[in-house]
Amino acid sequence: MPRYSIDDIDLRIPRHCLNDGLDQQLQQGVYEWKEVNGLKRHLKQGDRVLDLGGGAGYIAIQAARIAGAANVATVEANADMVKVIEQNLVLNHVDQVRVLHGAVVADAFSGDTVTFDVKPAFWSSAIASGPRQGAVRRMQVPALRLSDLMQAFEPNLVIMDVEGAERDMARQDWPEMVKTVIMEIHPQLYPPTGIREIFDAMSIADFAYMPWGSRGNLVVFQRLPD
Repeated sequence: MPRYSIDDIDLRIPRHCLNDGLDQQLQQGVYEWKEVNGLKRHLKQGDRVLDLGGGAGYIAIQAARIAGAANVATVEANADMVKVIEQNLVLNHVDQVRVLHGAVVADAFSGDTVTFDVKPAFWSSAIASGPRQGAVRRMQVPALRLSDLMQAFEPNLVIMDVEGAERDMARQDWPEMVKTVIMEIHPQLYPPTGIREIFDAMSIADFAYMPWGSRGNLVVFQRLPD
């Protein structure tokens, strides 16, 4: 199994969950660097973190090193990657991080499961939209509503990489306890009007764009003070 070391964090990822581009980023140590930059800029010891789209567990491990492992929960839809996350948490001595299997959906979603496309590289897997293509494995996974996750974990920082589902997440009600949202947006999946919808929705929820920690398609939103 390929093994990587990034920022003193060890990751083991099965070969079938990788492609050449992802393997290269991991080898070069630039995997998820924008997310890590945002976390290090805004996360503090004792903060409570909800990580949506857990991947290989790298972001959850970074968050655990700052906030404490017991204060971090991570959500991942790909069952193969859930096992990878759990193994990487143990490998890095932060196995108190909570790991949930499921795909995050808006509260309006009806049903207990949602169709999820597992793609050859884990970082591009996403909730299904349109017909199945190529080597994609399509499966049903638990549907986890955002408000239920908020109620269960009471985070003050939410970080998400949910491959386009951020448009729906931005329109949700954000409880007062959430002070910072670190969001990867995906302009390749929707037109510029979709980006405007995200920013408009977060503004309505009393969040402002925060330049510090934002970089490219990694956007930090911070709640405005009362």
